Amino acid sequence: MSDTVADFMLTRLKAWGITRIYGFPGDGISGLVAALGRDDEIEFVQTRHEESAAFMAAAHAKWTGEVGVCLATSGPGAIHLLNGLYDAKLDHQPGRCQSKILEAGRAVA
Repeated sequence: MSDTVADFMLTRLKAWGITRIYGFPGDGISGLVAALGRDDEIEFVQTRHEESAAFMAAAHAKWTGEVGVCLATSGPGAIHLLNGLYDAKLDHQPGRCQSKILEAGRAVA
């Protein structure tokens, strides 16, 4: 099977030293979640809510000094990340958020 865009994204995240991603699966990010399932180097921690994923990523950054990464689907899922991302911003913690964004009817990263 050939590599997907999601596989290339994971390759870049690994190059940045990312070892764990917190998130809640959804249709908009199913390709990335599938790629995480095929990958042995990055641990995917599935949360019960997107907001939890963002706060867990912020806490990860605060306690480890590494970049905290959270993942959510588009629309309401992405909006639910805001409180955790704002918490990380206020504490000057490194973070990365990934969500699917629609632009004029087509998916963009």
